[in-house]
Amino acid sequence: MKKLLAVFALFISTQVLVAAPANDTKGKNEKTELTEAQTEQLAEIEARIDEIKAMDFSTMSKEEIKDVRMELKEMKKEAKRAGGGVYISVGAIIIILLILILVT
Repeated sequence: MKKLLAVFALFISTQVLVAAPANDTKGKNEKTELTEAQTEQLAEIEARIDEIKAMDFSTMSKEEIKDVRMELKEMKKEAKRAGGGVYISVGAIIIILLILILVT
């Protein structure tokens, strides 16, 4: 039981140390260059968004508004897929490791 409490105390102390955000300005300022296909796709999405902003929603039916909303959600999902990966925090890794140790 004392070992479990010691591991738990260690876990809590590492969470406090990791919880502070890092002041890493390098990673935020770096921009990845887009390929031609990605720039064309971005231009198409921006043009479509401008068209949607210019629409008069008061004259549209509920079904048409719903279709436009779904289209915007799909464009947002597509943009997220193109832009990033999966991020796991250090605390989540520690929790996973502790669970694996306790289970085995």
